[in-house]
Parts: sequence; C-alpha cells; structure tokens
Amino acid sequence: MASEDVVGKTTGESAVSTIVNLAEEAKLAREGVKSPGPAVLSICKSLAAGGIAGGVSRTAVAPLERMKILLQVQNPHSIKYNGTIQGLKYIWRTEGFRGLFKGNGTNCARIVPNSAVKFFSYEQASQGILWLYRQQPGNEDAQLTPLLRLGAGATAGIIAMSATYPMDMVRGRLTVQTEKSPYQYRGMFHALRTVLVEEGPRALYKGWLPSVIGVIPYVGLNFAVYESLKEWLVESRSFGLADGSELSVTTKLACGAAAGTVGQTVAYPLDVIRRRMQMVGWKDASSIVTGDGGGKAALEYSGMVDAFRKTVRNEGFGALYKGLVPNSVKVVPSIAIAFVSYEMVKDVLGVEVRISD
Repeated sequence: MASEDVVGKTTGESAVSTIVNLAEEAKLAREGVKSPGPAVLSICKSLAAGGIAGGVSRTAVAPLERMKILLQVQNPHSIKYNGTIQGLKYIWRTEGFRGLFKGNGTNCARIVPNSAVKFFSYEQASQGILWLYRQQPGNEDAQLTPLLRLGAGATAGIIAMSATYPMDMVRGRLTVQTEKSPYQYRGMFHALRTVLVEEGPRALYKGWLPSVIGVIPYVGLNFAVYESLKEWLVESRSFGLADGSELSVTTKLACGAAAGTVGQTVAYPLDVIRRRMQMVGWKDASSIVTGDGGGKAALEYSGMVDAFRKTVRNEGFGALYKGLVPNSVKVVPSIAIAFVSYEMVKDVLGVEVRISD
C-alpha cells in the first residue's frame, strides 16, 4: 500500500508539473501571438495622425487654396481675378460663403490619405535611409543629416503624390468650375467617372511628371528644414531653451512656417504647370485658360516642357508665379499646422513621435 501511495504521489506531482509546463507554454504562445498587435496599432495611429493633420491644416486655408488655383489657370485675355483680396471678395459676392470652400471636400478626400501616407512614409524612409547609411564603414553611429532628411522627404512625397494623384487632378477641375461653367462636375466620383469615360484612364495622371518633379524639392525641403531647424534649436538652446526640454507649440509653428516658405518658393512654377496640364482635354476649360494665347483657343500642351515654353512665351516669366501670394499666405500656416497637428495627435494617441530619430 505504501508503495502504491508513493507511486500515486509521484504520478500526481508529475501531472501537476506537466500542467504547469503546458500553462507556461500557452502563456508564451499567447504573448507570441499578441506581439505584432502593438506594431500594427502603432502604424494605424501614425496613419490616423497624419490624416487628421492634413485635413485640419487644409480646411483652415481652403479659401486661399481655391484662390490660388483660380489665379493659376485663369485666361490672361479675360481677367476676372486681379489679386487675392479682390478675388476672395468676388467669390464671396457671386458664390457666397460656400464658394470659398468649393472643392474642399474633394481636397480633404485627397489630402487626408495623402498626408497619412506622406508622414508615415517619411518615418519609414528616414529609418531605412539611415540604416543604409550606417552600413558604410565609419558611419555606424551616424544620425540623420539635412541631406538624408531631404532624401527621405522626397521619397515620401513621391509615394504620397502618386497614390492620390487622380483625386488631385479632379480636385483641380472642381475648384476651377463656377456656377456659370457650361458643364458641371457634381462631385469627386462623378468627375472621376466623367474623365475616365470622356478622356480615358491616362487623363487622370495628366501633369503627373511636373508634380513628381515638384514634390521632390517641396516635400523634401519641408521635412528637411523643419526637422533640422528643430534639432538646431534644441542643440543650440536658443531662446533660453533648457537642456532636455521640449520646443513650444509656437516655436514648432515657426519652424513649420519656415519650412513651408522655402519648399513652396522652389517648387511653385512646377505647380502652375501641373494645374495647366490638368486642364488639357477638358472641353469646357477654354473659357478659363488657353494654351496659345487665343481668347477661346483649344487648350493644348504636348508635355511639361511645351507647357513651360508656351506659358512663358505668351504670358511672361511672371506667369509661373501666378497665385504665389495666396499660396504663400496659405502654405505658411498650412505646413506649420500640419506638422504641429501631427505631433500633437500622435502624442494624444500615445504613439512616440519618431520623425527626428
């Protein structure tokens, strides 16, 4: 009997040990299954932060955005808008308050995913570029430089622009049309469908090349100037900044404003050409802008270089900077708000801001 008790006791202990081991293995398995969760959640939060930042910043400057596009593409032989203030007053008088925000819904439908992809792509590209740079001998402890940030920003801009370009193309047309336009697009999806049917799929990417060329210095410089300026202010402890303390919202807004001013000044002529190329093929665009200077001539450009040549020849070099004033007034707060909103939303969502790493 005693031996049976010993055997039973040993068997029981063995069973308990087995159960404990199985429980520990199950716990480890559960932890292994859950491990990707935080990474996926972090990505979603990062994308959400970028999207919210884009929507907030663009809506805040929607009237100036519309005014810029109208100045860019208006017929030089039938001047309707003589400047930013006069143009905004004219829109208010003829179209009312809603006219100031015409096309903003479509704009936000484009800018929200564009901004989300852009900020997220920048984070990933900056980490990837820095990793590649550190693989070179002697660069094992290197940090992001302004040039590396420029490359990461350019990469992010190209990815975001290409992913959302069709929406940007129809947004330009929706913004240009008025109550008196002979043909009306009823909304973004109607415009997309109409362009596809009447002009073909390739029409959705008209002006893509100057857009990509323009986005390289624009987005690249935005990120490079903003991040480098923030880093310099922290390291130099300017404005009485204590060691290890964070920059104030006002200082970050100033950094964003400086970044936006530099980027848009360099890339603006390409933005004008992009808008004009987007009008090509739209049979009702001749009342808005012409290609060869005729009042009602068909709008035709054979490509980006031809668009540059005809614009400068018929309207002068200054035409490449039409709408620069409202764009400058728009870009300064827009870029600043976007950067600061992005960091604030990520902070609220509990995601570490890593665009400076």
